[in-house]
Amino acid sequence: MLGLGLTLCAVCLPPWPGAVLVAAAALAVLLGPAGVPGRRLWRAFRIPLGFCVTGAVPLLFSVGGPGGAVALAPGGPGHAGALLLRTAAASLGVLLFAFTTPVSDVLPRLVRAGVPAPVVDVALVMYRIVFLLLDAQTKVRQAQAARLGATTRAAVWRSLAGLGATSFVRAFDRAQRLQAGLAGRGYDGTLRVLLPGAPVSRPFLAATGALLAGLVALTLVLERFLP
Repeated sequence: MLGLGLTLCAVCLPPWPGAVLVAAAALAVLLGPAGVPGRRLWRAFRIPLGFCVTGAVPLLFSVGGPGGAVALAPGGPGHAGALLLRTAAASLGVLLFAFTTPVSDVLPRLVRAGVPAPVVDVALVMYRIVFLLLDAQTKVRQAQAARLGATTRAAVWRSLAGLGATSFVRAFDRAQRLQAGLAGRGYDGTLRVLLPGAPVSRPFLAATGALLAGLVALTLVLERFLP
């Protein structure tokens, strides 16, 4: 509720000052109660922030027209800034959900929400196998570095080619072993997993509602006094 609420507020409220307040609230929760280290948060946020900047830059220019082939768009900086504020604040809301909610707990519950079970099963398998492949890639890169595989540019390219080939082969091997394991356990098309209980905290929901309502009210008040 908190992550989705902040994301919706970032999208629906005016970018100034609404998106700024939402971003500040999301950062405060991430770095405070959520306990996310600042460096890890930046590593996760810089990729969506790059997409936000890439989407905002084209709004600065207009193609064709009386200004020439490429010219600054009228009101372009304002539109670009508004889009950047909205998308950046919304990304922080999504990251709050991602940092505080295990995907392995969310995916099985999507079946109850109407998502087809085969889709959820494929997502679960892919989620689990990705980390195995990443661990294998890390070990291969460490082995290549120990064998001086990154001393020259040619050695780096050879190491990257070997890493890609090894990852490709290991991915197929993992998939075959997983298929054999599921067949040996009587797989009938549905992965049955035990879901831990998810008790609802009423104080947390009340605090979340108060925070979201406060952000909306503060945005509407400040909008009248800020230019």
